Amino acid sequence: MANIFSKSANNAPLKAGIAFALVVGAVLTFIYYYLNPAYMRVGYAPNQPVPFSHALHAGQLGIDCRYCHTSVDKSANASVPDVKTCMSCHSIVKTESPLLAPVREAYKKGESIRWTKVHQLPDYVYFNHSVHVNRGVSCVECHGPVNKLDVISQKKPLSMQFCLDCHRAPGKSLRPLNEVTNMDWKLPTVEQQKEAGSKFVHDWKVLPPQSCSGCHR
Repeated sequence: MANIFSKSANNAPLKAGIAFALVVGAVLTFIYYYLNPAYMRVGYAPNQPVPFSHALHAGQLGIDCRYCHTSVDKSANASVPDVKTCMSCHSIVKTESPLLAPVREAYKKGESIRWTKVHQLPDYVYFNHSVHVNRGVSCVECHGPVNKLDVISQKKPLSMQFCLDCHRAPGKSLRPLNEVTNMDWKLPTVEQQKEAGSKFVHDWKVLPPQSCSGCHR
């Protein structure tokens, strides 16, 4: 009886397996590169209902972060300032500015400004601002040099890998507590930061969790 398939058909399963592996590899590579926070989130800078320059307020005027983000060192959330905080200055400064009209209107009506959140962690991730701030982690470590930004954008990926890199070697990100909101503070050399960081880790008993339960609760 004649063979229905040629001898080359014997290699068909192997070829199919190789093709399948290549397709799966290509899909995983696409997901890893294009669907990770470093690619999808870094650079995100949504339009806001009112223009606000951190470069002016935090940089040029030197307003402490905690004046607006009042709970950043007291609770898990940093908090966004209400219009009363804005009007504590702008009832005197730039009182007729058309750019601030939404703030004045909201203040008169007792309403809030609907800011668009820039740094958004997934719902399954737990992050506590006060724990980090009170152990010498500056705003700049996660948010970048906000005192130099007219428009806030996401500067760091805030991915699991980003967090774990810091949790595994926290000393490189620690500084004196009175310098936490000083965006420009930096020790002159890497060796000095390493020495100071090691001391902070020891003195403050810094033991960042590396297990899943530390951030996924």
